[in-house]
Amino acid sequence: MINTGGPMFGRLLTAMVTPFAADLTLDTDRAMELARYLVDDQGNDGLVVSGTTGESPTTSDEEKAELLAAVVSAVGDRASVIAGVGTFSTRHTIELLAAAQNAGADGALVVTPYYNRPPQTGLLNHFRAVADSADLPLMIYDIPGRTGTPVETATMIEIAAHPRIVAVKDAKGDLTASAQVLAETDLLYYSGDDAMTLPILSIGGVGVVGTSTHFSGRGTKQLIQAFLDGKNDEAVRLHRQLLPIYTGVFATQGCILVKAGLELRGRGVGGLRSPMVPATNEQRAALERALIAAGL
Repeated sequence: MINTGGPMFGRLLTAMVTPFAADLTLDTDRAMELARYLVDDQGNDGLVVSGTTGESPTTSDEEKAELLAAVVSAVGDRASVIAGVGTFSTRHTIELLAAAQNAGADGALVVTPYYNRPPQTGLLNHFRAVADSADLPLMIYDIPGRTGTPVETATMIEIAAHPRIVAVKDAKGDLTASAQVLAETDLLYYSGDDAMTLPILSIGGVGVVGTSTHFSGRGTKQLIQAFLDGKNDEAVRLHRQLLPIYTGVFATQGCILVKAGLELRGRGVGGLRSPMVPATNEQRAALERALIAAGL
């Protein structure tokens, strides 16, 4: 795992898209190339593999393991590698976590179970069972807009008592709730919404698991460092500069526009698996304008 001198996973992480070949089979060579670019060019401290941006709903368990092993091999100890293992089934999540540990992941991202919408006691049981099942540190992904179920403040505080539950990717959009958890736990909070990076830092968070950071990594890292150095005016300036791409990359699903943006930059990583579809010409043009407006 990367030694950042800071939080265990680093501060700047990107939820990496998954490259596919022309026939939409997994392209591990391009995955390794993309991983090296994100770490060596964009300055990422860590990568999240097989998250939603990585089109994890459409990749098999075998593909997830193959992709993870390729990315671990590509970045070595230059970055942490976090495996997305969350599903709506506790048993399946545990199976994916075991495979991630075997493939060399440094940690795992566990999203709140989606669609079946368990009660808070079910969430507690789920996260504890997953954390008990392997030795990897876990990052909880709280994104009720996708899952339909928030991790309530009291539940998150209880979850934090488990020694292997160490971090949160926070896409809840409730800074008050996040601040309450931060005040009562040692959880490492990462913004799960690029535009909320600076606000999360301001209440005690440590960084971001980004999407636009496929392009904005260097600027976002400068923003984080400016805040840590007490250069608040500079952090605000960078936040405002990067805001067009922080928001523009979510004009539709992030995986769609990241792949379009990489293609615009001559770093194409292939198409998208159904039900995702390529960006429209209008979306591509808007994305290009957002990149230019952000100075990228």
